[in-house]
Amino acid sequence: MNTFYCEPITVTFNREPLLEKKTGPPSAFVWRETSYTIIAVLRTWHDYNQRGRLDFLYDEKRGNAPRMTLGKRGSWGVGRDYYRVETDSGEVFDLYYDRAPRKHKKGEWILLKKVEQ
Repeated sequence: MNTFYCEPITVTFNREPLLEKKTGPPSAFVWRETSYTIIAVLRTWHDYNQRGRLDFLYDEKRGNAPRMTLGKRGSWGVGRDYYRVETDSGEVFDLYYDRAPRKHKKGEWILLKKVEQ
């Protein structure tokens, strides 16, 4: 059974990402004061749908096509990039990068869940 956490983590990269909106997977992360090195990226997926107060930008009749360019799918501040990773401890986690900045902050990394195998 998977255990969900949805807790912020601190990540590091072997090479700093060129684009803030498309960082790619990190090389390591710190969660609950424990450091984990990522040894493999097992899966990636993306969800570039609007959330929260920007939902009004989409029209259900048009199949979620944007009504304004401000809210187009995949634009900065919209969506999440997910990564299933294996760590040096042998554990597997699902992480995501929330591309929506909060109060002058860049996007945020979240540990979604620990995947039991």
